[in-house]
Amino acid sequence: MDGVLIVDKPAGLTSHDVVNRVRRILHKRSVGHLGTLDPMATGVLPLVVGRMTRLAQFYTASEKSYEGAIHFGFATDTYDAEGEPAGPTQKVKVSLEGLRELSGRFKGRIRQTPPPFSAKKIQGVPAYKLARKHREVDLKPVEVEIKEFELTDWDGERAAFRARVASGTYMRSVAHEMGQSLGCGAHLASLRRTAVAEFGLADAHTLEALEEAARQGRAEELFIHARKLLPELPSVTANEENLARIRVGRAVNLPELSRASQVKVFQGQSELIAIATRVAGTLFHAKIVLAAGTHAPSTGNR
Repeated sequence: MDGVLIVDKPAGLTSHDVVNRVRRILHKRSVGHLGTLDPMATGVLPLVVGRMTRLAQFYTASEKSYEGAIHFGFATDTYDAEGEPAGPTQKVKVSLEGLRELSGRFKGRIRQTPPPFSAKKIQGVPAYKLARKHREVDLKPVEVEIKEFELTDWDGERAAFRARVASGTYMRSVAHEMGQSLGCGAHLASLRRTAVAEFGLADAHTLEALEEAARQGRAEELFIHARKLLPELPSVTANEENLARIRVGRAVNLPELSRASQVKVFQGQSELIAIATRVAGTLFHAKIVLAAGTHAPSTGNR
């Protein structure tokens, strides 16, 4: 069982909790996720199963989209609703127009300090482990990119928003820093991820739906069709001669794709068997092999 499965993560579970549950449902040890979601957050959590875990390297810098709400009036130690208040509640005196003007400072490439309760490492130790022990967490600002950030509603305490960001951006930090700018404090009240790379909520399934499909022996029907994966890479359907060469780890000639640096190689319409890298001219070597029974190297870019 190999494929990519999109789970609609429920609140209260860590991303690793979801991975463990899917391992039990599918009776498959080789399961990983493509981008952590905080326990409080819900939404799109892509999982790679079996040999498709080898595709994870292509999604390390994936763009992500969110919907959520920021609560103004007090900050928390985690920068979200699960944390402890970092001070007394304060009055909020700002209009939606004022918030939208402030939000402009958080668009584009900005410097952002990650939350103390995060997976960012300090001398090899995740920051959240230090924060839980009430030890000093000294995280340095990093450059992130917020491509879209729109405040859509405001009730005097909570501002609803939509955002599209580059990998590594923390919406918790955006909420916290907006509160600091206004002098009233703020934290992320809710967050739902609506997209990761080419995957959206329309592709997502609940854990309950996956369990039911597995009981009926049709779990693989919920996997993303392989032709939809990595749409930025061109595809080629290999003939028998090239399939044979790939199976023994030999390079193949693909003259119709001479300008591509990497291509998806299919057997038939739905079986993704390899990601091939151009080594010279129109010669490609399948260095990431996803099909069973092949002998070419499975990972790496030698």
